[in-house]
Amino acid sequence: MKIELNAERPENFRVEWDGQYDVFSYLEFVCSVPSPMFLVTTRKENGLPNAAMQAWSCFGGDSGGYFAVMQGVMQRTHTYKNILREKEFCINFLAPQYYDNCRETVFKNDNQADEIAIGGLIAEPSSVIGAPRIREAFLTMECTLESHTDLSGAGINSMIVGRVCHVSVDSNHGSIANICSPNAFMYNVHSPKDAQTGLGETSAVAALSFLREG
Repeated sequence: MKIELNAERPENFRVEWDGQYDVFSYLEFVCSVPSPMFLVTTRKENGLPNAAMQAWSCFGGDSGGYFAVMQGVMQRTHTYKNILREKEFCINFLAPQYYDNCRETVFKNDNQADEIAIGGLIAEPSSVIGAPRIREAFLTMECTLESHTDLSGAGINSMIVGRVCHVSVDSNHGSIANICSPNAFMYNVHSPKDAQTGLGETSAVAALSFLREG
């Protein structure tokens, strides 16, 4: 049996925290599409490192360039303001073992905080941009701002497109065995909910596992 749903939220999807269905469409929780999770690093106006957890993104390109598309960057965040001001950012992929370190950057993020150090991580200079990258990351993408668009016109989330201008990658990353393991990408499984009842579970962190060769 399949359940048909439209853009209007059913009444049985009750609000669990203030602003939940402003920041996210209720379909976010129904569809529950896992997305890779990473830390975005930027520079604050005073030059200190800013770090923010991010998911809801995809990556692709053609002969004209390779691009990082972050579809859900909240406009009220430091990260959004820093990207628009500095026109650059760095994407840092860390293995699941660093999840707690990444979470620490959420709680102490005032203007005088070095948010990479707060997470117990090590900042290092990027190769071609001013924003720092994270030494523990197995993959970093140094990006310049290509475009930004109000995602729905509501003034809440923006879609940031970054042009990847430099990559730093661990030498053992380019194998299926490594990528499909707990040593590589961590994925955000965002509070899936039952499409009929509106009830659901907490979020989870996941990793890929190998099934078969393509």
